[in-house]
Amino acid sequence: MKRVRLPEPSSRLGLRDLGSESLAGVLQRPGRSVLTMLGTVLGIGAFVAVLGLTATASGQIGEQFSLTKATTVNVTDRPRTDGVAPGANPPTNFPADADGRLARIDGVRAGGVWWPLPGAPVVSARPGGENEGTGLAVLAATPGAVAAMEPTLAAGVTMDPFVQDTAQPVVLLSQAAATRLNVSRLDAQPAIFIDAMPYTVIGIYSDVQRQPGALLGMIVPASTALARYGNPGGEPDRAAQGLIATRVGAASVVAAQVPVALRPDAPDAFTVVPPPDPHSLQDKVTSDLTGLFLALAAICLLVGAVGIANTTLVAVLERTQEIGLRRSLGARTGHIATQFLAESTALGTLGGLIGTGLGVTTVVAVAAARDWTAVLQPAATLPAPLIGTTVGLLAGLYPALRAARTDPLQALRAA
Repeated sequence: MKRVRLPEPSSRLGLRDLGSESLAGVLQRPGRSVLTMLGTVLGIGAFVAVLGLTATASGQIGEQFSLTKATTVNVTDRPRTDGVAPGANPPTNFPADADGRLARIDGVRAGGVWWPLPGAPVVSARPGGENEGTGLAVLAATPGAVAAMEPTLAAGVTMDPFVQDTAQPVVLLSQAAATRLNVSRLDAQPAIFIDAMPYTVIGIYSDVQRQPGALLGMIVPASTALARYGNPGGEPDRAAQGLIATRVGAASVVAAQVPVALRPDAPDAFTVVPPPDPHSLQDKVTSDLTGLFLALAAICLLVGAVGIANTTLVAVLERTQEIGLRRSLGARTGHIATQFLAESTALGTLGGLIGTGLGVTTVVAVAAARDWTAVLQPAATLPAPLIGTTVGLLAGLYPALRAARTDPLQALRAA
């Protein structure tokens, strides 16, 4: 017997009916709907939170970029070993009046030369005592370098040109070194011993703005170190270094003038390192953070799309009898496909709205906890629910087409 395909009855599915049917389908199994939306919620929430936190952190970098780093110029000596006896350290290229030459450069607030003492000096609190200062750094520095470090004095005085010009055996102790060596008061002019040589403690500092290695050590005059230990080492980590504190905005100009000011006859004897550009640093941090976390957000969205597609497909299989009944009552294939597509789209939209709310809440909470100013860009926040809608729409395409192709006769027989 030849099967005759009858024309589908004329019917119409209004927007109100579509909305009510879709809502009923979503609320029919609330637990499953919530779990289905979870992937989309996480994906959209991560998307909004990532963009918001990245913008907030970038703004924080722009506002709190360290002025100390932006006003610090470092100079490294490149001593030549020509004519130097084997085993001996070459003389430094820094002139004896480096502090004065640096101070005359427009934009320089303070500048000088420093280097670590060679070997591992034995530091003790009394003559012939144990090495109580094991692990403490001993730096040689000119008064200009000490001024550029900007130490915060807890007691005593800092280094002045007199101790440098006369090679005085004096020392500045960090708070950590003073505690280790049991130096707490300076009224009795205490002394410590470095390689069995006495040094009078003239000051104790609790902090430095530059050269943080000095926080775990002590500083002696550069002239005293030259007289007792000879030239600085020739290796890069032992060579003489220049430390310059500049006014805000003058670092790049100062860095260009330093080699000529120090050695007009050999400006290539130094390697000058100006501070990094804060805008470049901000852009790099922003791009790195955005790229990393947006990849994670995309993975969450993919998981959400798979979850919606899988749940919608399971719903199609479970509601085969319902589909057959609707077809027998006049529903067209387009109506069936539209209904399931609307359900998946509704799940994606709800997930997008909830995820957007969670993402905004996360950005505001993190900014408040760290005393930052929250930055939420409308271009990233407002389209987020639409992304959830798109994810739900695309995820529901195959299940909706599968539902539309269901044979009503077989569906009714299965009942």
